[in-house]
Parts: sequence; structure tokens; C-alpha cells
Amino acid sequence: KDEPPRETTLEKLAELRPIKLDSDPEATVTAGNASTQNDGASACIIACEESVKEYGLQPFAKLMGWGIAGVEPARMGIGPVPAVTKALAGAGLELSAIDLIELNEAFAAQALACTKELGFADSDFERLNVNGSGISLGHPLAATGGRILATLLHEMQRRNAHYGLETMCIGGGQGLAAIFERATL
Repeated sequence: KDEPPRETTLEKLAELRPIKLDSDPEATVTAGNASTQNDGASACIIACEESVKEYGLQPFAKLMGWGIAGVEPARMGIGPVPAVTKALAGAGLELSAIDLIELNEAFAAQALACTKELGFADSDFERLNVNGSGISLGHPLAATGGRILATLLHEMQRRNAHYGLETMCIGGGQGLAAIFERATL
């Protein structure tokens, strides 16, 4: 049985106590705006163009650029922002060229901070986590990257999207981002 989504209401969510309220009077993260930790597994095959041809593989996408970055550990959720900057530079693209964005939503506040730092306009949210993310779908530790990638690539195929961006915040202030170009199957 799937663990999330959970049945709730805005009123029930508003009653939840912030997790770290005892040590931080400004804490806002609750069980309702944080991702759940779930069971999960993922795998992906990465191949060079030569192997794709040799073995007759049909790739979903081509990796265009990627970035890894770190920020101060106290700002751990914002790590994807400098990683996205590096990935975009590596791919030679601007954020406006990206059709779909999967931002690992560990906490609602973390996702909001990242979108603010990336300069999202209201219309940009229409291409962000279009099927949900960590809060609604769950967060299978050590399988999150594969889960996000599978979600992104399948949605790119479904919509005939050209470029997709995957991001992850990683404990301790790290961030990872990758940009993919959809392969025509």
C-alpha cells in the first residue's frame, strides 16, 4: 500500500506543532509540510552514445549538464540553487528554456526558498513538480534521485517536453542538479 498521500484538511494541517519548536521559536516545519520517509528503490542505466548504438538501446534522454554545490550546513535546503546555476551553465541554457522542473521538495519551506532564490515568476510554478514531489509522493532515502528522474523523464515523454531539470537537496548543505534533453523514441 502506498504511504502518502494522506487524507487531511487545511484546518488539520494548521493545528500541527512545528517539529523543532522547543529549540527554535521560529520553527515552521511540521509533519504536514515535510516529506515522509518511504520505502523505495530505483535503478537507471547510463550509457554513452556508442553503447546505445551498439546494443540498440532506446534512451529516454541525454544528459546535457549537471552541477554539484555546497552551502553552509545551516542553510542545507538551498543547496540546489548553486547546483542549478552550474548545470545551466554546463548545458548552455537559461532557466527559461527548461520545460519541466522536478525540485526535490524535502520541506515546503525549502522548496519555496529555492524557487525564490532562482527567481521564479508565478507562471514558472506551472512547470514545477507537476505530479507532486517529496511531500505528496514520499521521499525514499537513497532512491530519491532515481524516483525524481523517472518522474521527470516519463513526464517529458508524455508532454513532448524538450528540456527537463532535476534537483536534489542533500543533507549537510549539498545540492545536485541535472539537465536532460528528451530523446525522440
